[in-house]
Amino acid sequence: MGVKFKDITTAEPIEMNQLKGKILTVDASNLIYKFLSTMRQVDGTPLKDLNGNITSHLNGIFFQTATLISKQVKPIYVFDGKAPELKSKTQQERIEIKKESEKKYEEAKKAGDLETARKYASRTVHLDKDVIESSKKLLELMGLPYVQAKTEGEAQASYMVSQNDAWAVVSQDYDCLQFGATRMLRNFKLSQSSKNMELISLERTLTDLNLTREQMVDLAMLVGTDFNEGIYGIGAKKGLKLMHKYGSLEAALEKLDKTIEVDPDEIREIFLNPDVVTDYDTKFKSPKKEKLIDFLCGDHDFNEERVMASIDKLKKETAQTSLNQWF
Repeated sequence: MGVKFKDITTAEPIEMNQLKGKILTVDASNLIYKFLSTMRQVDGTPLKDLNGNITSHLNGIFFQTATLISKQVKPIYVFDGKAPELKSKTQQERIEIKKESEKKYEEAKKAGDLETARKYASRTVHLDKDVIESSKKLLELMGLPYVQAKTEGEAQASYMVSQNDAWAVVSQDYDCLQFGATRMLRNFKLSQSSKNMELISLERTLTDLNLTREQMVDLAMLVGTDFNEGIYGIGAKKGLKLMHKYGSLEAALEKLDKTIEVDPDEIREIFLNPDVVTDYDTKFKSPKKEKLIDFLCGDHDFNEERVMASIDKLKKETAQTSLNQWF
């Protein structure tokens, strides 16, 4: 979900060709979730190999990432670690939504309503251990670096951008700004046109809002985050006025005679000082051709001709192995 900041941020349109030569950090969980949600058969069943193993995520990662790299844009995938305890309520709500969607999916299938079945099927996605591990294995065989975060993947991805180890973080969630990403890309599509893609700058956002990053985090708590419920009736625009008038979360809450259910300092710590990995590997290597063919075609029944074509794209564009050569 993330913080609902759309109404108060200025997004600039950006084209894919403007990203040529750039390295991007990608929230792996969000992207894999998208592949598992959209790459499905007519009745909503995910793509599978002949042994019944789900392959939607492998299909998306391999073919779409190879196409992206052929455009000289290099992604570093970042995987979620253990979520902060404060996020447990948000996670439970998502589990309940999935359970209800699974029920409606089965009902629609029995009724022969394939359109409705597919709609609800896309909401039942689970990122289990097998999906994550097979995704990492594929990335290794492709010669692409990935980072295993300690906690939130978005926090790690944003940190890497803040350290100039990547140009921007790819995400739909405005949380990346709270985590300190200097740039974020929304509506990013790996292999499709860059229509509607947006670039949001942290520096411009803070300037336009006339806030410090610390005040922006306080504003996020007023509106609501994945770690706390916001104050009823307070949206981004109203919250911004309160921050301008009172300067801090505590002062605004005192004036409103309201409280939030958790210690604000805990949430500030999550956003402003996230627990991140600092010794990550960012080297791009040549793809392991034979092992890729064995894994995708031998183990998961991919079309060898299509796989070979994408391997050629990877071999051509990953000749440079040093991250520094891409800045």
